[in-house]
Amino acid sequence: MSEKEKNTENNQKKFDLQERLIDYAVRIIKVSEQLPDTKAGKHVSSQILRSGTSSAPNYGEAQSAESRADFIYKLKIALKELREIEVWLKIIIKAKLIQPSTKLSPLLQETDELISILFKSIDTAKKKNER
Repeated sequence: MSEKEKNTENNQKKFDLQERLIDYAVRIIKVSEQLPDTKAGKHVSSQILRSGTSSAPNYGEAQSAESRADFIYKLKIALKELREIEVWLKIIIKAKLIQPSTKLSPLLQETDELISILFKSIDTAKKKNER
């Protein structure tokens, strides 16, 4: 594979992850709209909106990072927010704020997959930074 093909493939992967994170944020927005209009529902809604929609823009910022260290830092923020939203989704399920809770299973799976992708990206970037 030529260098140009590798760069095109890498750019496509980055674009795909950016789009995936945007789609994820949209799904979180839709979940927030399904929460009950109660004190707890409003609180959880504001929390998931904040953490669940921030990974996409943080990932976008990482793509134009000023250094590898800055890139890693911004990816870590995106990862931190994904881990937070994972906890909030589990709280929604345990508190039975959305029924049936199985409606959230695909979103939890996507959260786990995105966490794994970002964790691996950070790990890879750290290893390249050590060279």
